Amino acid sequence: YWEDIGLRISARNRFKGKVKAIEKGDVTAKVKIEVSMPTVVTALISSEAVEELKIKVGDEVEAVVKATEVMIAK
Repeated sequence: YWEDIGLRISARNRFKGKVKAIEKGDVTAKVKIEVSMPTVVTALISSEAVEELKIKVGDEVEAVVKATEVMIAK
């Protein structure tokens, strides 16, 4: 990846996957990637938020990754 060509990157919300579809536009392209499973996402939130949301081990939740862009490395 980026480290292989001598670049360091701070982004850690990286998921390996397989390209399933490509939609090319005049300027941009949408690349759909099927993420390999199992995948574990770790969120750092306040203890207060855990209590307010009543989060417990085994709960079904949704992880939202905040990012301004998604890059692809091959």
